[in-house]
Amino acid sequence: MLDFQKDISPIGGWLTKAEGEFLYKASLKAKQVVEIGSWKGRSTVCIASGLRDGIGGKVVAIDPHTGSSEHQKKFGVIDTYDEFLSNINQSGLDQFIIPKRMTSEEAEKEYSEQPGLVLVDGAHEYRLVSLDYRLWFPKLKEGGLMAFHDSWQTLGVHAFTTKLLLTSSAIRNPKLIDSLLVVEKVLRNTLSERVSNSLFVLYHLLFGWIGVIKIDHFGGTP
Repeated sequence: MLDFQKDISPIGGWLTKAEGEFLYKASLKAKQVVEIGSWKGRSTVCIASGLRDGIGGKVVAIDPHTGSSEHQKKFGVIDTYDEFLSNINQSGLDQFIIPKRMTSEEAEKEYSEQPGLVLVDGAHEYRLVSLDYRLWFPKLKEGGLMAFHDSWQTLGVHAFTTKLLLTSSAIRNPKLIDSLLVVEKVLRNTLSERVSNSLFVLYHLLFGWIGVIKIDHFGGTP
């Protein structure tokens, strides 16, 4: 089981308890998970805990560990790799984690598996979120989940996921867990599923600001 308060809260980052518990549960049946943006390992440990308690898969944790442009503006020069490794070692979950100190684009070139879950939590600029989607969605297995963190709190992620929900014929069943938008990959969605995706966007355009007030994007321990 995942004890978020004991095992996850001490790790720096902004993943909420509800988001972490969702990633844990989504990883229980996954053979392969790809995490784009690990920071100090908060979400990595949630995912690896699910893999440990599930069928024993692996999470490929991709991050150059120099921070996104947002992090660099807030914290200056960044190198989180040693702290990431320390947190992973302390978790005792090393065997379920494959660290990749590189960009998403570099990692995609050497990855040949079909993950059941892809977490997109790297740079938040529209073009970079779009790039992560274009690189990794084709690799995601049918029925797999793609999750976008900060989907309603940052403009780039918000704009991209809104466009995706309104235009894609390959996703269905959107869910929002705090700031984590999750969609399921399908070969082709139905008309009713496309309508449902659009209604989901409309609802959150009208009421999503409530969640923004609740969640401090740079809250927690860096």
